[in-house]
Amino acid sequence: MRANDDKPGRVLLDLEGPLLSASERDLLQHPALGGLILFARNYQSLPLLQELLAAVRECNPRLLVTVDQEGGRVQRLLEGFTRLPPLHGFAAAYARDPAAACALATEGGWLMAAEVLAAGCDLSFAPVLDVYSASSQVIADRAFAGDVETVTALALAYIRGMHEAGMAATGKHFPGHGSVVADSHVELPVDRRSAEAILDHDYQVFARCCAELDAIMPAHVIYPAVDSVCAGFSSHWLQEKLRGELGFDGVIFSDDLVMAAAHSAGSIEKRLEQSFAAGCDVALVCNDRRAALAALAWVEREGLGGSERLPRLQGTGTLDFAALRQQPRWEEARARLAALQ
Repeated sequence: MRANDDKPGRVLLDLEGPLLSASERDLLQHPALGGLILFARNYQSLPLLQELLAAVRECNPRLLVTVDQEGGRVQRLLEGFTRLPPLHGFAAAYARDPAAACALATEGGWLMAAEVLAAGCDLSFAPVLDVYSASSQVIADRAFAGDVETVTALALAYIRGMHEAGMAATGKHFPGHGSVVADSHVELPVDRRSAEAILDHDYQVFARCCAELDAIMPAHVIYPAVDSVCAGFSSHWLQEKLRGELGFDGVIFSDDLVMAAAHSAGSIEKRLEQSFAAGCDVALVCNDRRAALAALAWVEREGLGGSERLPRLQGTGTLDFAALRQQPRWEEARARLAALQ
């Protein structure tokens, strides 16, 4: 089965290991496939990663290659990469000197993105725009800070750095995952605050950052005061609020449809149907090959066209890793970020 020559497909899936299997080489050419997401199991060393990505590009050069490289607890590429601090590390610096902290956040976004691009990937799903709350352990130090103003200032600075490196920015998890206790990877979180509390608080970070974001990922969280279904399955959140009220025209990624919270929508086919109907451009189906194959088959069977927006997210970095390491900015950024660890 050969890939289409025009728009990439609507599904992102994962790979089994650090090298492509024979079955994966064929899978990568499926017309419904739009890209890949890498996990820690796909990375053993930089040379092996570059070998893997060269094989991926040979099979299908249009695929978007993504990874979660936030820093802190969520960093998939480790050996040979800068060990990045969690985003919450910038909060204390901001309390001391907001301007200096924003400059440091710009360097953090640039360094993260420059290294990921130099390795041959296109996109890291960053930054987290959730507002910090001690009750949400799944977010916790992945969030910049506990107030809208600080999160917004640091996030905009971080996004600026990503853009300077040549990487698109993805804000997550719309309209805010930071105030729920439940982990959407293992159960369905419900945020029972009033609509005013959500819209005047967490939602405001996305509203203020929206013009600088290239993509957004909604939360697998129900906000019953606003809508009865998860944000990622909600046309109210994605069409009326995000596309309509905020005027967002970037890519909307679903969060992983294999996560436990997404199972509330039913079978993988039902999850896809509801995601796309709500307004998602591209669906992530990870760590379940049977579900991924079913997703590709469903998208092809339904005749869904490719994504017109997804190609906008291709990385535009021009440095390989050897050239990046020769850049004074790389050394300086690493030294400055080390102080946040």
